[in-house]
Formats: sequence, C-alpha cells, structure tokens
Amino acid sequence: MTQVAVLGTGIMGAAMARNLLRKGHGVAAWNRTAARAEPLAADGAAVAASPAEAVRGADVVITMLNDAETALEVMEDAGPALSAGQIWAQMGTVGVADVPRLARFAAGHGLTFVDSPVQGTKQPAEQGRLIILAAGPQDARKALEPVFGAVGGKTVWLDEDGAGGAGTRLKLAAVSYAISLTSVVAESVALAKGLGLDPSLLGEVLTGGPLDSPYLQAKMKAMLDGDFEPSFAVRNAEKNTRLIHDSAEAAGVRVDVNDAAGERFRRAIEQGHGDEDMAATYRASFAD
Repeated sequence: MTQVAVLGTGIMGAAMARNLLRKGHGVAAWNRTAARAEPLAADGAAVAASPAEAVRGADVVITMLNDAETALEVMEDAGPALSAGQIWAQMGTVGVADVPRLARFAAGHGLTFVDSPVQGTKQPAEQGRLIILAAGPQDARKALEPVFGAVGGKTVWLDEDGAGGAGTRLKLAAVSYAISLTSVVAESVALAKGLGLDPSLLGEVLTGGPLDSPYLQAKMKAMLDGDFEPSFAVRNAEKNTRLIHDSAEAAGVRVDVNDAAGERFRRAIEQGHGDEDMAATYRASFAD
C-alpha cells in the first residue's frame, strides 16, 4: 500500500482518489473548497483540513489543481509537513515555462519531482483509464507504478528530467487536438442548423466514414441533445488555449486553430456557459 496525498479534488482529483482507494492505497484528500473533498470520507479517504495535514507522512503527493500558481501556493502551504524523499507527481495542466519553477520548489524541499499531467476527462478518470504523460527519474518510476496503475490505463514515460517538462509539452500538444476538434465539430453542427437543416443530418453523413470517431460522436451528441454536463469545462479549455498559445509562441510555432478556439471559448464564457462542458462552444456560434 502506498500512502498518497491528493491535493485538489475536483472532477478529476476526486475520481483519481476513489480509484486509489479501490486499489487499497491510503489517501489523504484536501480541497480548497472543503465540501468537494468531504464526500471522499465515505470511500475511506482521510479528509484533511490543510495541505500540510494531507501531505504529512505521504509517500506520494499528487497535485491536481487548476494552474501552476495554485499548485505552487498549495505546496508552499504544505511546506512545513513535507519531508525529503517524498515524490511529488504534478498531474494538473500547467504551462511549459511553469515546470522549472515547480521543480525548483521540489528540489528545495528534497522532493522527487515528476511532471505527469494526464490526458482524459471525467469518464476515463472515473474508470481509471487516464493516459499519464510522465517525465521523472528511474527510481521514482517503480514507486509510482502502483499509483499510476490505479488512476491510469497507460503511462507514457518520456525522459528522466521532470524539470524539462516533457510530460507537459506532450500534454499541450494532445489537448490542443481535443480542443480544436471540439470547436470544429461545434461549427459544423451550428452551420448545418444555421443553413436551415436538421443538424442531426450531419451525423448521417459522417457516421461510419473516414471522418468518424468516438470523440466526434460524443461531442456531436452533446451538442444535438443540449447536454453540457461538464466533463471538461469551457473555462478549463479556455485556460488551456492560453497555455498552448504561450508555449507555441515561445517555440516559434503558430497555432491559429487553437487561438480561434480560444476566442470561441471566451465568447461562451461571456454568454454564461463557462462551467458547462467544452462542447458548449457550440453555443458560441449563435447570439446568446
């Protein structure tokens, strides 16, 4: 059994904590909004009142938080209870430029830093089928194997230097695909409707053909049904478009489709849809 501190129990973090518990690991869970962590007590987690309480005695510390600033702030709050030799698996989505700062904090506290964001949304998180994109030293990999095995269906190990951010770089490339594809589907469905057609006809054209995919079917269904229960919220998707833009700009790469998707997400947020699933970018095609 591994003792794991899970800092951040939103949609993803809570699902990860439950899967760790199902596999027999010990979990101490903390969330800034305590009400989001408290239901985990029924699953066997120790719900902590502070980050320091959560990390005390942990073998592995997982951060599943909104951004790098939040992750660093929470780890600083945990600082007095951190101990040399603990592994910090930073599993949220941050910018490429943020990773070295987080790694420096880890080094300053004797932690082993593993850059390990996840690819996947609510359903694969609940199923323990996330894809983990990880970079970190060999000695941490063995210790993390049962932990990553509980929350993910596959771990892609990249290089041994977590500070290099290889996991984060691959995550941004992968999430760029998902974000852009969602926006493309949204525009196509909206265009069919705007041209006076039943938008479900689009499904008849695409289903079973070379452009079909389970992702297309899921997002198109959500748009046609008006079901935007969040799996990956518009607000999070918009944040990611900014991280992708900044990282791409630093690398000398233009990401025009990503930037256009960001504009759509910001419009959807202005219309009041920020906490809905990113399929709600469909609504940005129309006046509110």
